Amino acid sequence: MVSCGEPSGDLYAGALARALRERAPGLDVFGFGGPLCREAGVRMVGEYTGLSVTGLTEALRVLPATWRMMRRLVDACDETRPDALVVVDYPDFNFQLMKRVAAKGVPVVYYVTPQLWAWRAGRMKAMQRDVALALPIFPFEEGLYQQAGVPVQFLGHPLVDRVPAPSADPAEAARHQAALRVALGLAVGRPVVALLPGSRHNELSRLVPVIAASLPAIRAAVPDVQFVVACAPGRRPDEFAAILAAAPGTPVVQHRTDDVLAASDVVVTASGTATAQTALHERPMVVIYKLSPLTYALGKPLVTVDTYAMANLIAGDRIVPELIQDGCTPEAITAETTSFLRDRERWARTHARLAETRAKLGAPGSTARVADAVLAVARRARG
Repeated sequence: MVSCGEPSGDLYAGALARALRERAPGLDVFGFGGPLCREAGVRMVGEYTGLSVTGLTEALRVLPATWRMMRRLVDACDETRPDALVVVDYPDFNFQLMKRVAAKGVPVVYYVTPQLWAWRAGRMKAMQRDVALALPIFPFEEGLYQQAGVPVQFLGHPLVDRVPAPSADPAEAARHQAALRVALGLAVGRPVVALLPGSRHNELSRLVPVIAASLPAIRAAVPDVQFVVACAPGRRPDEFAAILAAAPGTPVVQHRTDDVLAASDVVVTASGTATAQTALHERPMVVIYKLSPLTYALGKPLVTVDTYAMANLIAGDRIVPELIQDGCTPEAITAETTSFLRDRERWARTHARLAETRAKLGAPGSTARVADAVLAVARRARG
């Protein structure tokens, strides 16, 4: 049984489901996810469309539908007694689900573990109680779970499989980038800024306007700049209307985020999985985020870190700028983006640090190793 509640989790869960079924062709994988899980052959009990939001106040609006989904999954667990439950990220929902399923004697594997080092560290008690194996995707998380007595293995980051290392040959790298720009409808010889405003509707509603307001000033400072939007799965092109009004002709590209990143010089991205993906492409980035004022005020006292971007957390240093909440303004986005475009030394330093960060995420083959670990837990449960 699998459970993931947002596009990034669907990416990992779908790849895992495919790897599991390759290893055990008769395996029944069922549960809660999105289109990539469905494509991978997961028997869908429910999909997360409409349930994926960020923030405390936003979550209250979808609470009734969320609890209905929870009941459907618990009922499905009773009907099809699984040998293991794999929950992927999405902690507010998955903590409740794993509590109910673990109480039935089903072992729980937590893949893409929650960021307990960042906020709400008290949730470790639930991990200790309910989780048979924790599978974090960042190396610094392994020690945290070891110290807490939670069985844990760091098996690498799954995005390493999806994002080949950029070529060390400058000429080959330039040819590859030029080909991608042509395929995306971009000019080869002009600088490119990739825009990744998020994967959820409420993220887009806050970040698209502030990004859009920065674009004319970026273009005024760097007249030949061009922009390209990476549209997350499940999002509509019309959700980027403000960007298109501010920079007419900007391509909105669906299902090709890696190509968009590889074609770019600089990236403006929402905080989250996209920052790790951008780091794997070794692209200097400006990380932005906004929550509702109430959600931010309620959540800030619970946060125990002073940096948010995955690239910075992996590096152990603030190697890319973060513009969070009140700091997320058009003026700040303009200043940081144009700095990367004009200051080649800063761009080169950041690029080199991101290459070091990539090396910390483990070797290719992470998803296959995770599939083997999950099957080992399931087989032990069968005796």
